[in-house]
Amino acid sequence: MVFFFFLSQLLGKNWIIHDLQRWTRELTPPHLSKTLIATPKFLQLKDSIGDSDYERLWKPPSNRGFLPCTKPSSNYTAPAVSRGYLSVHTNGGLNQMRTGICDMVAIARIINATLVIPDLDKNSFWQDTSSFSDIFDEEWFISSLANDVKIIKKLPKSVAKPTRIVKQFKSWSGVNYYENEIAAMWDHFKVIRASKSDSRLANNNLPSDIQKLRCRACFEALRFSPRIEQMGKMLVERMRSFGPYIALHLRYEKDMLAFSGCTHDLSTAEAEELRIIRKRTTYWKRKDIDPMEERSKGFCPLTPKEVGIFLTALGYSSKTPIYIAAGDIYGGESHMTELRSRYPLLLSKEKLASILELEPFTNHASQMAALDYIVSVESDVFVHSYPGNMARAVEGHRRFLGRGRTISPDRKALVRLFDKLANGTIIEGKTLSNKVIDLHKKRIGLLKKRKGPISGTKGADRFRSEESFYANPSPDCFCRTENNHLL
Repeated sequence: MVFFFFLSQLLGKNWIIHDLQRWTRELTPPHLSKTLIATPKFLQLKDSIGDSDYERLWKPPSNRGFLPCTKPSSNYTAPAVSRGYLSVHTNGGLNQMRTGICDMVAIARIINATLVIPDLDKNSFWQDTSSFSDIFDEEWFISSLANDVKIIKKLPKSVAKPTRIVKQFKSWSGVNYYENEIAAMWDHFKVIRASKSDSRLANNNLPSDIQKLRCRACFEALRFSPRIEQMGKMLVERMRSFGPYIALHLRYEKDMLAFSGCTHDLSTAEAEELRIIRKRTTYWKRKDIDPMEERSKGFCPLTPKEVGIFLTALGYSSKTPIYIAAGDIYGGESHMTELRSRYPLLLSKEKLASILELEPFTNHASQMAALDYIVSVESDVFVHSYPGNMARAVEGHRRFLGRGRTISPDRKALVRLFDKLANGTIIEGKTLSNKVIDLHKKRIGLLKKRKGPISGTKGADRFRSEESFYANPSPDCFCRTENNHLL
C-alpha cells in the first residue's frame, strides 16, 4: 500500500505493524460523534506543539456560549396531509447538490408535498453516474426527517404523466412565493418537478422552524453512505497519524480555471486550452474574461505557489501535514513544485489509501469529493483557495459542529502583497508575515451572525451578496447557553 510504505519511511516499520489493526476496524462516522466534546483532542494537540504555537495557529475559535440547536418550536406539527409529489432534478457538483437537496426538503414542507428522493446531476462537467443511495444514506435520510416531510424513493406508477409540470423555481425565494405561486399548482397537477435545485431558497427572512429544518436536513439527515463514511473516517485517522493537520481545498482544477478565466502563472498553451473549454461550455454565460482584472479584484483562486507563501506567512511549519482536498490539479505536478518545496508532507486520498481501497469510489467524482469533504470537516485547520460550493459547505458544517479553525484568505489583499513580492518591493519575512497575520485575525471561522446583503445592491445581486446560509447557519441553528449575543 502506498500509504504504509510512505508512513514506514517516516515512523519505522515496527510502528506500522503495531497500528495496522487499529486502522482496519470499523470507525464511527463524524456525524455520530458530533455530540462529543472536542477539548481532549485539542489539549493533546496543545501539549504536542507548545502553548504559543497552539494559541497562534491551531486553537479553535470560541463558541461564545452557543451550541447547535435545531429542535423545532412547540408550534411545529407533524407533516400536513400531502397535496402532491415534489420531484427534483439536482444540478451541479456534490456540494451544490447537497445544499439544493436541503432546500428542497424545506420547500416540500412549505407546500405540503411528498418529496421524492432527488435525481442527482449526471450531465454536469463531472459526468458522475452515481445515484442518491450511492452517495448518501437513503434510509437514514428518509427516517430522520419523518417528522418533517414524507419522503419516498420513487414516484408511484399510478401518477399519470399529464398531471406533471416541470418548473424552475425562482432563485432566493421566500415562503410567500412557495405558499402562493407554487402551491397554487396543486389545483392542476399532482406532480411538480423542480428542474434545478441550487439556491432556490433565500438565505434570510425565513421562519425560524424552516431555517432549523434546513440545518437538520444538511447537518444531521444528509449523511454519506456507510461505505463512504467508513472510508472517509479511515482517511482521517491516517492523516492524524502524522499529527495535527491542515485540510487544503485547493481549487486549482481545470473546470474552475476555465470557468473563472484565471490564468496567472499558466503557460500560453494552458491559457488557450482553458479559453476553448469556456467557449464550448454552453451553460457558462461569461466568455470573454480579462484574467488580470479578475485577479486584481480577488476573484481568482490562489495558485498552489501563492498558497505556500500564504501558509508560511501565517507561521505554519514546513513539517505541517497538509491534506489536498481537490480533484486533479491543472498541469499536475508542474504547478505543485513550489508548494511541495515548502510543505513536503502533502497528502491526498490517493497517497493515504491503496488503489484497491479507492477502487469502489474511483471514476465517481462526487463520491471522491465526499471523501475529501469528510477529511476537511474533521481537520484541525481548514483552508480554501477559493470560496466555492465545497469551501462554503465545509465552513458551515465546521461551524455547526464546533470544529477547529477555518481560514478564508483575503485574496484581493493577498494578490497585492504577492505582486510586491514578485517585483521585489517586499521580501518574505517578518514584515510580510505580520501583514498577512493581521489581515486574517477575524477570518478564522468565528461564530458570528450571518451577513445580510451588501448595501446598495438590488435585484438578484442583492441576494448573491448575502452570506450563504449553509456557510454560516448562525444565529438560526444555535442556542445560547449563557447570556451572550452574536455580533
